[in-house]
Amino acid sequence: MFNNILVVCVGNICRSPTAERLLRQYQPGLTVESAGLGALVGKGADARAVEIAQEHGLSLAGHCARQITASLCRHYDLILTMEKRHIHALCDIAPEMRGKVMLFGHWNDEREIPDPYRKSREAFEAVFTLLDHSARSWAHALTAQQG
Repeated sequence: MFNNILVVCVGNICRSPTAERLLRQYQPGLTVESAGLGALVGKGADARAVEIAQEHGLSLAGHCARQITASLCRHYDLILTMEKRHIHALCDIAPEMRGKVMLFGHWNDEREIPDPYRKSREAFEAVFTLLDHSARSWAHALTAQQG
């Protein structure tokens, strides 16, 4: 059972906080949190990410970026990353996590989700769409797993 899920990107201010809140919205019974491989520790979500999320009825309020650590990884049943290189980086940090680290876009043809940081509004919109689709796919897969 995957009851505790960690979503990981680089800075923990754009993709992973959005993915965290989306997955939590679609699976409210689960614990879903996020962290970054090179987190901008203590920062809130990126202003553009907040704006796009709000337009889609999702709040990123109260988000505070935090750095991933090996000990943090051990608290989760499943760790979802945005890019394949993030999987490798996590497995370097905590090799024992290899079996529980997957792409957030796993159910979307193993799709990697690009970093929109410092890019256009259109880039953030496109990333939100990818995150939403992947979050819905994970929610469906997790529901099937529970049944």
